[in-house]
Amino acid sequence: MRKNETFNTKNMVRLALVAAAYAVLTLVIAPLSYAAVQFRFSEALVLLCFYRKDYCASMILGCFIANLFSPFGLYDIIFGTLATAVAVVPMYYIKNIYIASLLPVISNGLIVGFELFLCGEPFWFSAGTVALGEAVVVCVLGVLLFKLVFEKSTHLMNLIGNTKQLVNSKNESKQEQN
Repeated sequence: MRKNETFNTKNMVRLALVAAAYAVLTLVIAPLSYAAVQFRFSEALVLLCFYRKDYCASMILGCFIANLFSPFGLYDIIFGTLATAVAVVPMYYIKNIYIASLLPVISNGLIVGFELFLCGEPFWFSAGTVALGEAVVVCVLGVLLFKLVFEKSTHLMNLIGNTKQLVNSKNESKQEQN
């Protein structure tokens, strides 16, 4: 991806819409988005970073905006946004979506678990329940959404601006056999 491509109007609008979608999805289901046991369905969007690295800015900004409304206040603004940044920045460089989907599980489990510990919750319980919610939303729902819907549609992949060369494991294994 060229630098001038990042700052063109179409891409800036795409990134802003994704940041807004993350924040709105989080706020619409606020009771499930902020707690020791949470299912932040907007987190499935972090997998966009697997396909295009500039979505990292969208995810970090969207998370920051959503956390402005968190009942945990400044803690969630700082630690929640940090957890997202730690997860999404390296995601584009990982070649396997299943492995990439584990990054938010680990970072949110540990960092948000620590945040909740600072707010009086037991660390390991919080880390475990946050990680479990992330695993369900990102590793199961998110991966299914992207593998079964997005990757099957050239139009959707063009819509998200995919910049990654995807490997089709079935075609790859057939070529290796020949």
